[in-house]
Amino acid sequence: MVLSRKPSTGQGSPYDGEFARYFGARAHSLRSTAFLLCGDWHQAEDITQAALLKLYLAWPRLSKHDALDAYARKIVLRVFLSEHRRHWRKRERLTDEPPELPVEDSGGEQAMLVRHALSAVAPKQRAVLVLRYFDDLSVEETAAALGCSTGNVKSQAARGLQTLRKRLGPHFSELALQECGKEVSRNG
Repeated sequence: MVLSRKPSTGQGSPYDGEFARYFGARAHSLRSTAFLLCGDWHQAEDITQAALLKLYLAWPRLSKHDALDAYARKIVLRVFLSEHRRHWRKRERLTDEPPELPVEDSGGEQAMLVRHALSAVAPKQRAVLVLRYFDDLSVEETAAALGCSTGNVKSQAARGLQTLRKRLGPHFSELALQECGKEVSRNG
């Protein structure tokens, strides 16, 4: 299909009559092709409508109208593939069981307390604390992940822990002792 520069489509365009005749003659065939691709008449109608809109917009630039059917089918196919890719990412798969299993409550109240206190920490300090102490990265790995120096990681961690201590108040030492006990039991 060769495209040439001609006046654009629009209200009262000289190409409206030609396109209307083509539409009347080929819309059903294009819709059938779309149905064979997707297996759903409603989706086939949407695909056909989008394809015909693209064809209408390109109509003034088309110089060979003898190859229109192949060009229109190619547009239908491309619209289908585009829609299929888009829907595939967003599609939910239905099952007879919930997708996530419930998580056992292991210190849920304490975790909620820490998350609440962590929300009061500045974003950069919070990022350092999460990477260092929750994701268990080294100072060097944390610095690489954040794109900063190791000294910056250490100072941000110290400031973040200070903010956490203030925010948690008397609960901080209690949580720290419990964590030390978990470490001893895991390593012991």
